[in-house]
Amino acid sequence: MLGGAPGLSGRWERLEPRPRACRMLRQVLHAGLRTSFHALGRFVAGHAVFFASAPVLLAILLGASFSRYRVEGDVESLLAPKHSLAKIEGNLVESLFPVNRSKHALYSDLQTPGRYGRVIITARRGSVLDPVHLETILQLHRRIYQMQVTVPATTVGSSGFNYSFSYLCVPDDNNVCIVDDIIRAMEEIQSARTSNRSVPVLHYPITQLADGRQAYIGHQLGGVQGWGHGGAVRPQGTGAKGEGVRSAKAVQLTYYLQSRSGLMDRVAGQWEKAFCAELKLFGAIKLGLYPSTSSSLRTDFQFSSVLARRPLLASLGVCGVLAILCCSMRDCVRSKPWLGMLALLSVALSGLTAAGILNLTGATYNSTYLGIPFVMLGHGLFGSFEMLSSWRRTREDQHVKERVASVFEDVMLRFSGSTMIHLMTLGLAASPLTNMEAVRLFCRTAALAITISYIYMLSFYSSCLVFTGYLETRYRHGCFCRRVPKPDRLDSKPAWYRCLMYTRYQDETQSTNPLHGVGQNHMPNPNVTHIANSSGVHGHMANSIQTHSPHHTHSTTTADPHPQDCHLLLGCVRHCYGDWITNTYVKPFVVLLYLVYISFGLMGFLQVTQGSDPSALVATDTATVLYTRAQHRYFSSYSPVIGFYIYESAPYWNASVQRDLLEYAKGFQRISWLEAYLSYLSDRNQSTSQPRENFTRTLRHSFLHEPQFAHFADDIIFAERGQGEEPDVAASRIFLVAKTTENKREEMSVLLDTLRRLSLTSRVRFLIFNPSFVYLDRYATAVSSPLRHSLLAVLFLLGLSSLVVVEPLVSLWLGVTLLSVQFGVLGFMTLWGVEMDCVSVLCLITALGHSADCSGPLLCGFASGRGESRTRWVCLVLERHGIPSLQTLVCYSAALVPICAVRSNLTRTLFRCLTLTAGCSALHTLAFLPTLLTFLPPSKSRNHRPGREGQRQEVECVEMNDSTRVVDQITTV
Repeated sequence: MLGGAPGLSGRWERLEPRPRACRMLRQVLHAGLRTSFHALGRFVAGHAVFFASAPVLLAILLGASFSRYRVEGDVESLLAPKHSLAKIEGNLVESLFPVNRSKHALYSDLQTPGRYGRVIITARRGSVLDPVHLETILQLHRRIYQMQVTVPATTVGSSGFNYSFSYLCVPDDNNVCIVDDIIRAMEEIQSARTSNRSVPVLHYPITQLADGRQAYIGHQLGGVQGWGHGGAVRPQGTGAKGEGVRSAKAVQLTYYLQSRSGLMDRVAGQWEKAFCAELKLFGAIKLGLYPSTSSSLRTDFQFSSVLARRPLLASLGVCGVLAILCCSMRDCVRSKPWLGMLALLSVALSGLTAAGILNLTGATYNSTYLGIPFVMLGHGLFGSFEMLSSWRRTREDQHVKERVASVFEDVMLRFSGSTMIHLMTLGLAASPLTNMEAVRLFCRTAALAITISYIYMLSFYSSCLVFTGYLETRYRHGCFCRRVPKPDRLDSKPAWYRCLMYTRYQDETQSTNPLHGVGQNHMPNPNVTHIANSSGVHGHMANSIQTHSPHHTHSTTTADPHPQDCHLLLGCVRHCYGDWITNTYVKPFVVLLYLVYISFGLMGFLQVTQGSDPSALVATDTATVLYTRAQHRYFSSYSPVIGFYIYESAPYWNASVQRDLLEYAKGFQRISWLEAYLSYLSDRNQSTSQPRENFTRTLRHSFLHEPQFAHFADDIIFAERGQGEEPDVAASRIFLVAKTTENKREEMSVLLDTLRRLSLTSRVRFLIFNPSFVYLDRYATAVSSPLRHSLLAVLFLLGLSSLVVVEPLVSLWLGVTLLSVQFGVLGFMTLWGVEMDCVSVLCLITALGHSADCSGPLLCGFASGRGESRTRWVCLVLERHGIPSLQTLVCYSAALVPICAVRSNLTRTLFRCLTLTAGCSALHTLAFLPTLLTFLPPSKSRNHRPGREGQRQEVECVEMNDSTRVVDQITTV
């Protein structure tokens, strides 16, 4: 339009200084993107029925795929680092010394077996070694040993088969099931009492059995009190027997099962269920039973999803009620209550669609996905409230299509930017760079859900906005869709009916505010001048000339002819909060509050602890949690049995090698074949430094044939050398147990790092392994790396976009805000008792996108404004973008409340982290940023200095109304 006038473009160039290349590129991209979204808005508004029905049909079709719903069964692959040295070491250990190869003794928690049943038995009064309790425990052992399970036959017409523990157990050389050493010790004590013999003394943590074999029972007997040293058992630090046991509060029994084939694995699974059921039926009054099986962690981890079903529905209900209230206002025509419910419906449809895609692609579900609905909810509500706020700022005399196009042009650029931040953070965390499978799967699924939610917001919710726009144009009630009578017909109605049907007709608006025909709903953007001809092409040229009179803006935004029609939150922010937060006397207190915020965040940041215990992510009051508590209470004095594996041939006959190996094991409780063999040679007056042939010959033909040392045959692997030569010791193992305190997992992590560093410099090639090392090994790095990658990706995206898309100061402010929110959430969650585990890291990753949703529009609106004072612009952006952010935070926080009632450690972590995310985002959006922007860059007066050459001319748009049409005139001031 302007380009059509001859010579006008040249005069226009003289009005504005020539911008720099980057700024010109940003203007061109902005104009192109806004024009594209304007055209998209017109297209959606012209095909509203299609865009409203297609998402619904697609969600229903994909939702029918829930017959393929599958739950993840391998919890270790989810919660343990995917690529770690501990897993490689575990595979090597399993290949050298499998559980099924053991023929003499088994050590609980030595390595991951296929299937097992375990129970901790505690005495409520007295000791588990008392005659009554001892008899009950042995009776329970016999019942478990004789328990049978029935597995249905696979062929039709044949009956099922019964399987007992003797069929599934790991047998010894005599084909007898191997049981824990504490069972043999208790049977010896009971036999001595029955035959009136002296009861054998039970030592702790290493005792000697009747056959002369030394056995470690530190993980089988707990809460032990000795006869000396004030009742406490003194740790020996050697392989010798410990002190005598006076009493014990708990005993732990483990039953290992074989699962070599699919049938045996199925039978073992049935046996584990029968094992737990048998313990419930046993019901010992004076004993406490805490069972655990190989499938307990998986079952209890997924049980959080079952417990959270009703609270999630309650969250949607509470959020729906608040969303309806946030979209309502006194004017029944301009009120949009159904849009709040339709926004939730859009989020629900996108979630159903994403779930259908996952089902069709064969993906599995796990309990960490409980956080995905809240990620979608926060992002979807932000977009819907921003669109509704922009709709209320459009001109009511425009056609619905033009108003929707204006909404797209105003909102979708910011909404697309925040969506890109979500996808960038989640996408990089879902990449192969992430070493934690639970984090990777969550971020991949959340990125898919956010993408579909964005598409449905453009299609389904925008179509609903079109329909409600037509209802508003025809003056129909926003809730009941009934046409509202004019005021002259309402005078004869009752007061309640007049209140319910209150609205303001256009003729009232024109008579009240003739220069601004839309009253308070038309709040001109100071960066926008609407230029159009009489044909009504307002939306396409909107924002094409970014000038406006500051006096005109001030008058239209402060003088509201119909304050009773405003939204409640808008009235509070416009007349109360905006002036209060920018008050000179309030600013110092807000700055002081921010310093306190940073101080407490730093305090928590310095106390961050890693949460590598998988039992901290399961439902409370389950078998896993109760078993873990009992184990921590009664069996925390010693670490689990650590396998010290020498996986290459070593010169064991060499005196220096013997000294090195004995030095490595010094300070541990140990069961060592080498130490026992050297003592055996010393007792026979033989030198421990012998030639290889003599050393190996005595070991094979004399030492291992002694009954008390025969069990060491499981710990040595011989390799043949040649015809007539003694074989070499190709590999061997030693069992070590460390004395621990309360911080058992931290001490195990330090021990793992220390022994690994020692293995790098040792002449003997060895490794150490325990199944808990799979969770401990590089856990902190595996958990924190996705967070670091996402944060760096966001900062890189902001830095790149500052060159071509947004103002550099906007990127700088947004980056600082994201860092501040992240820092605060991390610090405060530590002070709230949340450890750094995979669930808290997921919340920290999603906090980046959530804080960008809340603070991004406010920063963009403030930085793009020109003229007037900082305080005035802060108040203005609070009205336009602070209110949608506040509405989002209110609904989002209310949706989190029912989740805190779920009795699950996982949902408790989710609730705390997401609540802190909403709180820190609210503080920055509504308090910290509005205060800091009043005295920190960007400046608002650099383009309005008196006497500046090439000063930009300001253009005022004045609308003149006549009886037939609206004529826009441009007047240069």
